[in-house]
Amino acid sequence: MRHRSASNILLCLALLAGAGLPASAVSADAPGEVVVATIAASINPVTADYLSYVIEKAEEKEAALIVVELDTPGGLDTAMRQMVQEIIATRIPVVVYVSPSGSRAASAGVLITLAADVAAMAPGTNIGAAHPVSVGGGGMDNTMARKVENDAAAYARSLAEKKGRNGEWAESAVRESVSLTEKDALEKNVIDLVAPSLDGLLEKLDGREIAKGDAKRVLRTKGNRITRLPMGVRHRILSALANPNIAYILMMIGVYGIFFELSNPGAVFPGVVGGISLILGFYSLQTLSANYAGFLLIALAIILFILEVKVHSYGALTIGGVVAMSLGSLMLFRSSVDPWLRISWGVLLTMVGVSVVFFTTVVTLAVRSQMRKPVTGAEGMLGEIGEAMEDFDGEGKVFLLGEWWNARCGVPLKKGEKVTVVGREGMTLLVQPRIPRG
Repeated sequence: MRHRSASNILLCLALLAGAGLPASAVSADAPGEVVVATIAASINPVTADYLSYVIEKAEEKEAALIVVELDTPGGLDTAMRQMVQEIIATRIPVVVYVSPSGSRAASAGVLITLAADVAAMAPGTNIGAAHPVSVGGGGMDNTMARKVENDAAAYARSLAEKKGRNGEWAESAVRESVSLTEKDALEKNVIDLVAPSLDGLLEKLDGREIAKGDAKRVLRTKGNRITRLPMGVRHRILSALANPNIAYILMMIGVYGIFFELSNPGAVFPGVVGGISLILGFYSLQTLSANYAGFLLIALAIILFILEVKVHSYGALTIGGVVAMSLGSLMLFRSSVDPWLRISWGVLLTMVGVSVVFFTTVVTLAVRSQMRKPVTGAEGMLGEIGEAMEDFDGEGKVFLLGEWWNARCGVPLKKGEKVTVVGREGMTLLVQPRIPRG
């Protein structure tokens, strides 16, 4: 009885001691599922939505860990901040793993990596070059550029220091666009570890203590079941649309479709294809923060091409349209730093060349049709050659196009003499000798 009472007393003391532990006490995660997401694209609203989906599914599964395999050239600030907030807010530990070899975490990818509970890189990868650039409706003046740079630098330093990493380097990555290899990043305390593979990463993570919120947790990753949640069809399609080249091609297809529909009312198919393409193109412009001055120049070019068909300026409007389209295409997605925000020269030159050839051909055919001699009606008989069927002075008969016609001529004609039609009054032709008389 005394032994049992002593045991009860010790148990009560243990419970009381446990109740008095601070919130930062260390707890060990039970082995569970590891959810893996792969982001090998620019950071945009689509990748942000995909990460939200992965985190939601991981929380439903009560997963022990989320691993984000990252390979990105950078992206939009708004999408990056949304992803950072999702990583910080979730109760599940998040590891950002820059992999496979040859991958990078550049620009916005730097801040996403710094926000992770564990930052890791594979051999042969790099991280850095996070200086903000303008990708919207124009450049920034010096004051605005400094404001944006200071904001991004403070944000990067805050994220790094929150996770116990090198805040000074994080700030320099923004201000000076510096980059590091995985070895240098580990030495400078920018990341937490280097792992050659996902299995190697999980092995190194086992038993590692991390801070999640106000608590400290010990990761248990040995023997965990790995579940990959790749991008679904919806996210893959939307991600493809976020490519500047695809967006530009869709816009041009949309413009051509609408043009054909307006030129041939009732054709339906060109209008349907053009409308769908334009809507998808507008979605792409939204996700890419396109320069709408470029879009308006392209729209002006199309208007000039259409006016050329209607007005016939004999090439002046077409030249203006070519210039507007070329400038608009160059301005549509521009960035002095990130190539992924620009239209490739191959696509740009191809589409502009096709447009020039197409509208030049249309204009040429339209001008030729206007200058072509009529082949029907009264006008179609002008210049035709006939033959006088009798001698006459004033009015008589001529044979023309297999028919007999009344004819009037200002000079006498002889039978069999060739005449040229110069006019018509009702059913009487006005003719003159084919060979002028001196």
